[in-house]
Amino acid sequence: MTKGKVYFVGAGPGDEGLITIKGQKAIEKADVILYDRLLNPKLLEAAAFDCELIYCGKTPYTTGISQGEINELLVSKALEGHRVIRLKGGDPAVFGRVGEEAESLKDKGIPFEVIPGVTSSIAASMYAGVPVTHRDYGRSFAMVTGHDQTKKDIDWNGLVSIDTVAFYMGVANLPSIRENLINHGKPGNTPALVIQWGTYGRQESVEGTLDDIAERVSGRSLGNPAIILVGDIISLRGKLQWFERKPLYGQRFLVARTGTAKSALAEALYELGGEVIEFPKWNAAKVKIEESQLLAFLSYDRILFTSPESVHGFLDSLTEQAIDFRRISSKLYVLSRKSKKALQQRGLTAELKSGMPEAGTLLVVGDRNRDLRDPAHGDGDYIQSIAKFVDERFLEIFPRMLDGKAVGTVLFSNRHSVDMLMQYGNKADVDVEALLKQASIGVIGVSTGNRLQDYGFTSDMMPKEPSVKQLVDLIVNRNVF
Repeated sequence: MTKGKVYFVGAGPGDEGLITIKGQKAIEKADVILYDRLLNPKLLEAAAFDCELIYCGKTPYTTGISQGEINELLVSKALEGHRVIRLKGGDPAVFGRVGEEAESLKDKGIPFEVIPGVTSSIAASMYAGVPVTHRDYGRSFAMVTGHDQTKKDIDWNGLVSIDTVAFYMGVANLPSIRENLINHGKPGNTPALVIQWGTYGRQESVEGTLDDIAERVSGRSLGNPAIILVGDIISLRGKLQWFERKPLYGQRFLVARTGTAKSALAEALYELGGEVIEFPKWNAAKVKIEESQLLAFLSYDRILFTSPESVHGFLDSLTEQAIDFRRISSKLYVLSRKSKKALQQRGLTAELKSGMPEAGTLLVVGDRNRDLRDPAHGDGDYIQSIAKFVDERFLEIFPRMLDGKAVGTVLFSNRHSVDMLMQYGNKADVDVEALLKQASIGVIGVSTGNRLQDYGFTSDMMPKEPSVKQLVDLIVNRNVF
């Protein structure tokens, strides 16, 4: 059997937008991905549906999969002929053990490649408003692991002469780090900054000096993952903060998802500085429709599409059968603006279902089995143009996405999203009802709010008009129109 290949990919520090293009493409082509705890799980959504996802997470207090087991997995999966991705938070060569893992592959004659990533100290510092170098404040920069308490092998005399020093994962050892720096000549009034969950929307920063930073961090109960930054360059933070000044910085959202496409709502919240979790994760597969069926469908007076996926599935089938779109004489209707946009992208126009007349033959084009169709869509004939289904690999991942800071706001874009979060959240062993009780709830329209009430919950935010923009405005202002 032909040997596979292993790619060590730096996932960046947390913000999913910071992965490299080459790293993203590697994820998309992977057969197997071994991933760590500290990377953003949203990056895994780019993996193919048949890609095997293997969690290798460790915490400072638990071992998880041992390093030896990880090495063996990389070797065995590659020997099976797979394209294997070892996905690591930050950069794989910066305290990422890439050397150890690559050596185990070299010993077995397995080819590998390393795709660097943005390392956490540089990214987290800049997201906190601190460049790690500056010609007036810092011309030298060092990165140091902060795990061990004493770290006798560290050249503390050398470190105190460096302008800016970043310690990785050293919060538990902060008193020891502070003591060693001061004892070796670093002034106690040297600025210090601790950044937890850097580049995520839940990022939290505590600023002080070497004299008082340990007490300040203890008072805020910060822990790992965190970067400890020491140096005069931190004084620039007051001028250069940008991320922590975004309107939704520090807020965590859960968007209940019903489609395979990127959520416009989630994207808007992310751009405003919020940390956004989307669930469930959806995939789609083609449904075979015969040419004779398609030609018969074009004779209906009205065609109603229930989702963007149903639009693309139907039109892709026409294309595969070489049927000209211009043969569609039916009046087209959609349930959402997303579906309307999907048709516009294919050169067709449609109206919302609210404006659909009762007269005329009706074909409902959906993405679910006939027995799951929604009666509210109408009494017409029904065809499933695409099979849309929940990616159950993410049921295991979802609880880990919720770790740390509590979700402050849960958002629903349609009735179906309420049902899906309830069903699959519970299937993922997440207490969705408890989550909703402690969060604010936003819905995009009356129908969605009514469905939420069926489960015993009332929305806190609903825009006058069912639009993403108005819902986002409500979130930013936290006022109900």
